[in-house]
Amino acid sequence: MALVERTVVDKIEVIGWSKVLQIREDKQIIDDATDEVKVRGKWHRYVLCPDQDISSEPEEIKSVANVVWTDEVKTAWTAHLEKVRPSNYNG
Repeated sequence: MALVERTVVDKIEVIGWSKVLQIREDKQIIDDATDEVKVRGKWHRYVLCPDQDISSEPEEIKSVANVVWTDEVKTAWTAHLEKVRPSNYNG
């Protein structure tokens, strides 16, 4: 028996008009022999916006993003950023 850590995408939420994705991961400690979860609930959250590169994200996140991030949503997001960003923004 060895205890190993694995990260599981626990929740994907689609937020608001911009369809920003809020991701919750659970870092679990499992027994690799029995696959029994010994420790769970060590959460990590992050957000993905429609203009972000998702190529390194897990497939389940890519699937949701590809459905909700339509061309219309991406265009609206870009227009929103152009309105709210300072004129000297270089990011």
